[in-house]
Amino acid sequence: MNSDMLKRVVRAIADGSKSDLEKLVDKIIESQRLAGHEKLANELSSIRMKPKIKKVVPFIRTDSGRSLTELPTSKRNGSALATLMPRNSLEHHMVLKRETEKRFARIEREYAAKERLLAFGLKPRKTILLYGPPGCGKSLGARRLAWNLGLPLLKVNFDALISSYFGESATNLRSIFDAVKELPCVLLLDECDFIARSRTNTRDIGEALRIVNSLLQLMEDYDAPGLLVATTNIESSLDLAIFRRFDEAFQIPPPGPEEIRKLLLVTLSAVPSEANIDWDGIVSDLTGASAATVVKVAQDSAKAAVLTGEKVLQELHLKNAVAELKRTDLESMKSHQ
Repeated sequence: MNSDMLKRVVRAIADGSKSDLEKLVDKIIESQRLAGHEKLANELSSIRMKPKIKKVVPFIRTDSGRSLTELPTSKRNGSALATLMPRNSLEHHMVLKRETEKRFARIEREYAAKERLLAFGLKPRKTILLYGPPGCGKSLGARRLAWNLGLPLLKVNFDALISSYFGESATNLRSIFDAVKELPCVLLLDECDFIARSRTNTRDIGEALRIVNSLLQLMEDYDAPGLLVATTNIESSLDLAIFRRFDEAFQIPPPGPEEIRKLLLVTLSAVPSEANIDWDGIVSDLTGASAATVVKVAQDSAKAAVLTGEKVLQELHLKNAVAELKRTDLESMKSHQ
């Protein structure tokens, strides 16, 4: 092996790039064949083609006493097809409009009473689609459901799931659905338009079409003990047949004035505030902002108050944070023109 090839191998190992390392191994095997070292090349090739040992992820026990002992992995390279979110990362606080809150609460009530419903031949809502603009709380909604129902949250890794090899993406997706058949959890397809894009709006007849068809079938047969929650920013791009497969689909809208005020007060609850803050004016300035943006403004204001040494929130801190937000939005708009 020449020095250049050796450096490339070491660099691939250091970078953790499995695909680059595999390509380099193939080149090394080929170079040995060209050099007439047929026996060595065959031995290296045999090692290269050995089945990969499946990675086992330490188990997590659900509130029901059952456990997830192994997460699904790609058969080709062993990478995890889903990530199990730590329980403490599911803690949340959502301030929602009354109708949106009712829909979340209904899903939770039905799941908690699933045995009672089944006794009457009724099924709880188990496949949920949350849609709305960025920052409105769709992913937070999935965390809320998992936390309130005492379920682990399993988030699909689309980067690992999608493959250029024929049929492999659909096989990976099926492995994920198979993994949750027996154990209750919230299976999260975050930004699901990545695999559920409308078949009428694409010329792709390859893997993209196959994975949409596979998702349709898997959702048709879905009868796992947990919930399937999907999110998207652009619900109009979803395949209509998939949209109809969900038991419940609803929008999480941007917060109104009442929700903005609550978000500000809750986020700022740990920092004393001066008495004469014009909260109505601040709320008006934030009208139309996402929940995530409102929380960021509150957090930036609180940090500014603490860093001044006075440790008391002033209206100026809030106004400065809102002004910075508007400057950032304006710069972003200009950069996209």
